[in-house]
Amino acid sequence: MPTESDLLLIREIRQGDQRAWQQLVDRYQGRLLAFAIRRLRDRSASEDIVQETFIGFHNSLPNYDEKRELQTYLFTIAAYKITDYQRRMGRRPALMGESAEERLAEEADEQQRAASSMARSRERRGLETNALARSLRQMIDGWRDKGEYQRIQVLELLFVKGWGNKEVASFLAISEQQVANFRFAAMKKLGEQMRAAGLPVDVFPELRDG
Repeated sequence: MPTESDLLLIREIRQGDQRAWQQLVDRYQGRLLAFAIRRLRDRSASEDIVQETFIGFHNSLPNYDEKRELQTYLFTIAAYKITDYQRRMGRRPALMGESAEERLAEEADEQQRAASSMARSRERRGLETNALARSLRQMIDGWRDKGEYQRIQVLELLFVKGWGNKEVASFLAISEQQVANFRFAAMKKLGEQMRAAGLPVDVFPELRDG
């Protein structure tokens, strides 16, 4: 849940209050810039990313869920912008310093965008990214609450490290079939959550068999 202060800012921004918008920028600009610089090592590009992040947030504001933490929402947008920039520059997105949950969410987003051949508007892509990241977090939180940390390890090695089923099985001392089962269950669950969110299957073609 966002703080009461953030909620107030969002509601004032929705009413067209420019001062509230500037307060929001002042509150999060520094954090977003530090995040981008840590990933890109390029201040100029990072400043552009932060600007694009705020534009993306403003464009998606009519659909913003007030139950979602604002900082998480902004950083999700920023992570997408960084990944997109790195891809345009011919660089593989770097993964530094995030938690397993954050890395999994970003990596899954990278894979779904690379797999999809649909032409999407900037606003639509932001909504899809947020939906997938939110679903991943919910799924991983559920595993963590149940103490099923091995599932998180398996998905991190598969999607973040890019290992094959055999490598993951050997590293974790489990069977390849168990790795395959974890992968299938995760994709199936994500597919169900995307459909429940009202997103068309063609948006996430890699989840179509789930």
